[in-house]
Amino acid sequence: MGHLRQEIEPSEAGLDPKALARLDQHFSHLVDDLRLPGYLVSVSRHGRVAHLTTYGHRDREARLPVETDTLWRIYSMTKPVTSVAALMLLEEGRFRLDDPVARFLPAFADPRVYVSGSGADMKTRPAGQPLLIRNLLTHTSGLTFGFYHSHPVDALYREAGLESSVAPGADLAGTCDVYAGLPLQFEPGTEWNYSVSTNVLGRLIEVVSGQDLDEFLAERIFGPLGMTDAGFCVTDEQAGRLAELYGEDTEGRITPIAGLPLHGRPRFLSGSGGMVASAYDYHRFMEMLRRRGELDGARLLKPETVDTMAANHLPGGVDRRTFGSALHREPGNAGLGFGLGVSVVVDPEITRSPSSEGAFGWSGVASTTFWVDPRHDLTVQFYTQVRPSSSHSIYPELKRLVHEAVLD
Repeated sequence: MGHLRQEIEPSEAGLDPKALARLDQHFSHLVDDLRLPGYLVSVSRHGRVAHLTTYGHRDREARLPVETDTLWRIYSMTKPVTSVAALMLLEEGRFRLDDPVARFLPAFADPRVYVSGSGADMKTRPAGQPLLIRNLLTHTSGLTFGFYHSHPVDALYREAGLESSVAPGADLAGTCDVYAGLPLQFEPGTEWNYSVSTNVLGRLIEVVSGQDLDEFLAERIFGPLGMTDAGFCVTDEQAGRLAELYGEDTEGRITPIAGLPLHGRPRFLSGSGGMVASAYDYHRFMEMLRRRGELDGARLLKPETVDTMAANHLPGGVDRRTFGSALHREPGNAGLGFGLGVSVVVDPEITRSPSSEGAFGWSGVASTTFWVDPRHDLTVQFYTQVRPSSSHSIYPELKRLVHEAVLD
């Protein structure tokens, strides 16, 4: 078990204490207004924690406070971890980015692509090119999510029982076989669509490494980095530190809802969103990325591999609004490209909130987020446990308030 601790004063790290106080005030008001149960935020500069705040409750009904060792369902913040695991195997020469996925997962050998229609009247055609490992890492695969309601292929995912991305009663291997039997929304590499791609990447890691995904991550990432609480389930000893999950209605009120079944090893090991971790755990992961692949003598990746991960891989250097599928052509994607498993700022002049060019990170559906800012040598993470209805937006305000705190 690790506790995150503040190591230096904000002013020593070139951060404005008054701006950070405004950050805390903003989020504490959301807690006091019963729109968040509680939160943890940390801001680190030059590798040292300069601001750390916990406020409110990890379990509002039981009156249990947020603490520095609270465990959080990080959902899609699992994706960068899975992506790092894949890049470790890439460095070992176990595959290349432009290898077909079918070389390792034969079910993807003959993908078909959506043409027109829906349901029984849907028309598809054979894909003109194979689905590549690169497409999984960049979310340009043509795969989708069942909970989207914007395309006829999304409906096929729901009909297959994939609204929560896992086939009923199936493990990771079985679920990926179901994905493979469904048409792609578009030709691989021609659009950006956030999807189940990282679950397929997790299965590829299993096949290439010969280990289950949770075992590989524990042995190759969590252990070396000292991420002592990270994993896909919680023990009886850890259970009391796990934050309650809340859902938000359209008016911003929150009530407890069911979360991931974290007691006992899950049948389905989701490389897309299955992890639980503490702020200390993810701080270690972020610091490894900030230091370009190494932390406290443990090197996971070469510096140039981290640089490649954090570079925009969308064709022509465009952003996700330009290259995205119809669902993603919205203002919030302006100025944001995509690397190998992380979002990347490519044009800070048009991003929704102040950003630094080259900053990279990702978020989770329960309103957790992180980013690494190489320009300012900064790492930031924020945790609460609310699956929002979008009645308020955490991320733009967090980024604006952190940006205001950076003095140099």
